[in-house]
Amino acid sequence: MTSSTPQTFVLAGGCFWCLDAVYRRTRGVQRVRSVYTGGHTEHPDYESVCSGTTGHAEAVAVTFDPEVVPPEVILDLFFTGHDPTSLNRQGYDVGTQYRSAMFPADQEQKELFEAAITRVQEWFDDPVVTTVEPLGPVHEAEDFHQDFYGNQPFNGYCQVIINPKLAKVRKNYAVWLTD
Repeated sequence: MTSSTPQTFVLAGGCFWCLDAVYRRTRGVQRVRSVYTGGHTEHPDYESVCSGTTGHAEAVAVTFDPEVVPPEVILDLFFTGHDPTSLNRQGYDVGTQYRSAMFPADQEQKELFEAAITRVQEWFDDPVVTTVEPLGPVHEAEDFHQDFYGNQPFNGYCQVIINPKLAKVRKNYAVWLTD
C-alpha cells in the first residue's frame, strides 16, 4: 500500500472556529490549524486581527490525504460550512477578517480553487464573493483558538453558530465524516 503526499489548503470562511470544527470531523484530514493570513503585519494576534486593521483573515490550514478524501470534497465542505455569498461577514461576525477567501500555495491549487468557485456558483442564488488571494505568511492563532469547538462544545457560540453548520455538513456529507 502506498501513501499519497498530504496536501494543505488554506481557507478563510468567517470565524475559524467553524471551519476548524468541520474539518476535524472529516475522514482523511490529518491536521487542522487555525491561522491568520492575507494581511500586512508581521505578528498578528487575535486582538489586532479583530480590529480589522491588519488585513489578515481568520483561516484554517487543512492538511489531508487526497487518497482518502478528494480535494473537491475538502472544497465542497468549505463552501457548505459558510456563506460564500456574504461579503466580509458571516452572520454577526463583520469585517474583512471574516472574508471568504482561498489562499493557494501554487498554480495548481489556484486553478483548483477557481474551478471550485465556478462549480459551486450553481448552489447559490447570489454571486459567490470568495476571493482567491496569494498565500503569504501564515501565522498560527493562539492555542485558545485551536479545536475551539472540541474543547468548548457547550459554549454559546458553538451551540448557536457552529452546531447548525455542522448539522448542514452532516446532512450533505455524512459519508466523509468521522462522527
